[in-house]
Amino acid sequence: MRLAINIPQIDTFSDEELYAFCRANPELRIERNEKGQIVIMPPTGIETSFRNSDLNFKVYAWNLTSRLGRVSDSNGGYTLSDSSMRAPDVAWISNERLATISSSDLKRFAHVCPDFVIELMSESDELEDMEHKMEKWLANGVRLGWLIDPKKKITYIFIPGQDQEAKAFSESLSGGDVLPGLEVKLSDIF
Repeated sequence: MRLAINIPQIDTFSDEELYAFCRANPELRIERNEKGQIVIMPPTGIETSFRNSDLNFKVYAWNLTSRLGRVSDSNGGYTLSDSSMRAPDVAWISNERLATISSSDLKRFAHVCPDFVIELMSESDELEDMEHKMEKWLANGVRLGWLIDPKKKITYIFIPGQDQEAKAFSESLSGGDVLPGLEVKLSDIF
């Protein structure tokens, strides 16, 4: 379960205040939603963490060969155009988008949207909440998103302007035009 916190006398955190708040609370997993609310997420179970590492490795290994961008893990925060700051479980950002970011912005929660995100549902996540989060990713510029539901063994694929698609873990997932050549079969991981 994710918890949105309203802090009296502060309607929204500025980027600097958010960064300072996160630095002062390193034990918390913090995001800011588009309303300016701080969202605190519980840590995942160790099995979810293992799977998240496996997914990150798959995208990272593909990127080592392609050299088309960079991969971040769940600790990388992105400040989006709707003013939210989100940290997806796995993200990939193209070299073209990276070129738009100053080196000082890279040291904080960069003001850019990744091209690709993976959100891996943990034990405490609800599907409806995570689908809403994926829609927000798309609205902010994500070109491809995978929402992975380990309980149902289904991945929901999000692409702007297209209907959501669902694939069983036994089917291959493709990076399509966003991550050309990336193929992942989740039954190899889960």
